[in-house]
Amino acid sequence: MRETETVSGQECLDVQKKTDGSVNIIGEVATDPVASWMIQSAQVASKFTLFTHHAKTFPDLVTALRNSMLRAGVFKDEKTAEEQVVQVLNFDIHLVKDFRGRRYIERVTECIPVEEKNEYTFDHRNQKTLEGKFDKFMDNATHYFSRTTNRELYKHQNILEYHDGTYVLTNKISDHNIREMLNNMDDSDAEEFIKFVERNWGTKIKRYEEEEETQEVVAQPKKRGRKPKTEIKS
Repeated sequence: MRETETVSGQECLDVQKKTDGSVNIIGEVATDPVASWMIQSAQVASKFTLFTHHAKTFPDLVTALRNSMLRAGVFKDEKTAEEQVVQVLNFDIHLVKDFRGRRYIERVTECIPVEEKNEYTFDHRNQKTLEGKFDKFMDNATHYFSRTTNRELYKHQNILEYHDGTYVLTNKISDHNIREMLNNMDDSDAEEFIKFVERNWGTKIKRYEEEEETQEVVAQPKKRGRKPKTEIKS
């Protein structure tokens, strides 16, 4: 789709959300509104979204998209905007062009969002002195300010790198993304991918979780009535 003088890009995206499309391809995320459309389509409009960007590093990509979301007015807080960005960035396929004119994939980087854990405690209730309660309170306050100021929202790692004319696997794909990839493969592709993971990273994975066996207990009702008499023959 392409926006016109009378139809905006946002209206095109709203129409596309109601179709049965599986993949959204956005040719170039170069302006702030297009970055907003990309985030929307990756969250609710399709199974996954492909887009191009000219960031030099993965942190630069996150920062550029975060700033676009802020300038577009979608979010007001930097942390919230960055959190939404890293939720939709699964893999970054970085292409380069060297001085000889060769184009190749330099690296494939995976984005791993950091899950927020509740590290607050109620140990102050067990303290008998005012000093002990104050120390426990300061521990919780330290956790709070660390989350507010220096909270790490994501980690990134290179899965594949180009070295001296060949590609080298560097890090294992996270278990979450492996499961998501398997859920979108047919049986033959899933089988080959499972062998690939086991051969290169030594990790055995199962496509389907084994269901726990459940035993069904059926209560047999007792028959009421008088027992038949036993005949004794002489």
